[in-house]
Amino acid sequence: MKMNLKLLKKLRMGTLILAASAAGICYSCGPRNGEEQEIVLETASGYGGEEAEESSSEKSSSQEMTSSGQSSCFVHVCGQVNAPGVYELEAGSRIYQAVEMAGGFGADAAVWYLNLAQEITDGMKIQVPSVQEAEQWEQTGGPRADSQWEASQEMKVNLNTADKEQLMTLTGIGESRAEDIIRYRQEHGPFEQIEDIMNVSGIKEGAFQKIKDSITV
Repeated sequence: MKMNLKLLKKLRMGTLILAASAAGICYSCGPRNGEEQEIVLETASGYGGEEAEESSSEKSSSQEMTSSGQSSCFVHVCGQVNAPGVYELEAGSRIYQAVEMAGGFGADAAVWYLNLAQEITDGMKIQVPSVQEAEQWEQTGGPRADSQWEASQEMKVNLNTADKEQLMTLTGIGESRAEDIIRYRQEHGPFEQIEDIMNVSGIKEGAFQKIKDSITV
């Protein structure tokens, strides 16, 4: 009986050892919870971060492309068109497209005067002239020729109103010669034409040719 009890205890101890060994093997072979979590988090963090960064970069690039693709210009179309006004067109459009937006040419429009293939720019004013206006512009150099002429005249030295310092800005005119010009107009009255300056002592044809484009009366 004692022999049987001892044998039974040994058998039980053996069974417990085998069970513990089997549990240890399973534990060592299986993935650890902590390690598995770290792997998952690292993967999610790395992959997700790069993906988010790439997505953000692509979105920004896409927005830039959309913005540049939809850029536009505002132009003022007036004159001999059917519907004058300010119109918005895509950048790179041509004058003929702006005229079309304004209802097309009017009955008296000088269609030949404008370069219809010219590319528009933002803030551009497109004035379509009548036939009569176009003929005048060709002779005077454009619709703003008069104002341009006035501006150029203002930059010139007026022989009848300029003081000594202003006259001395002219090529070859020193202090004494400037005083001679002032004395001449005081004694003989205002200059009637720029050529009259050659009546001043010491100013001859050569001196006049140097300053003729810089003086007015």
